[in-house]
Amino acid sequence: MADEMQFIEQGLQRSQIDEFFATELARAGYGGMELAPTPMGMQIVLKAEKPGMVIGKGGKNIRKITTQLEERFDLEDPQIDVQEVDEPDLNAQIVADRLANALERGWYFRKAGHTTIDRIMEAGALGAEIVLSGKVTGNRGRVEKFNRGYIKHNGEPAEEIVDHGKGVAVMKLGTIGVSVKIIPPNAKLPDDFEIQEEADIEDLVVDEAEADEELEDLLEGEGEADVEDGEGEESEDAATTDADAEAAVEEIVEEDVDADADGDVEEELDELAADVEADEEFDDVDESAEETAEALIDEMEEADEAEADEAEADAEDDEEGEE
Repeated sequence: MADEMQFIEQGLQRSQIDEFFATELARAGYGGMELAPTPMGMQIVLKAEKPGMVIGKGGKNIRKITTQLEERFDLEDPQIDVQEVDEPDLNAQIVADRLANALERGWYFRKAGHTTIDRIMEAGALGAEIVLSGKVTGNRGRVEKFNRGYIKHNGEPAEEIVDHGKGVAVMKLGTIGVSVKIIPPNAKLPDDFEIQEEADIEDLVVDEAEADEELEDLLEGEGEADVEDGEGEESEDAATTDADAEAAVEEIVEEDVDADADGDVEEELDELAADVEADEEFDDVDESAEETAEALIDEMEEADEAEADEAEADAEDDEEGEE
């Protein structure tokens, strides 16, 4: 059998077993199950609001359920463990069954939805959602939603953290599907964060000097690791030859550096002398320009004084003519 078909059959069998328990244990407050294959047989963990009703008087009911599982689903030696639900209002399957029963008893859907979701939030849930779909009030089907708090709809948190439950209410006009999602209290969501007010920041701050030293140590370690063992086994003659060659190269380089340094000094002196000559020429030009400007200013002042004298003479002549 192909792996895909095996997965499909396992999922189908799981759904059928879940429906079987929901039908048989409806009065006991069935709250879901977990299947775990073991070498000794199939381990089944049942969650119920009333474990006593699941077990029955003297274990009669639990033995009956075990026999039916072996006959109907071909399970080898099923071992059933019944656990009591601590908070029924936080179990999505129990809440869905209760809401479906309330609708069948004649509760108005809006009142039943708000009352149920308020009880869920009062029990401490971080968020909840109730969806009613079907012929809620008339012949035409529709969907009604009730939301409180924070709820996840997709991704891994929606599969691992959110508790799902489904129920069916059989009404005169038709059936109503009930879907319940609950995020239990103390659930750790991936987008949660905490602010530590008294945190010591000094332990988290990296010293730049220490970081530089660590980097240098790493670089030195890599350099030493790259050196091969064969390089240390060279002959003495080859080492002597390399040392002489390096000394000769150093002498040549020093001579070149000295020559270049002398040439640079001479060039700088020539440039300084040229700058001094240019400054002297500019000084001569500035002195001649100042003398010319002063002469022009004197001429302008004399012309202004002459015009003023002429204006006063004209004014006096006009006054004498009027008299």
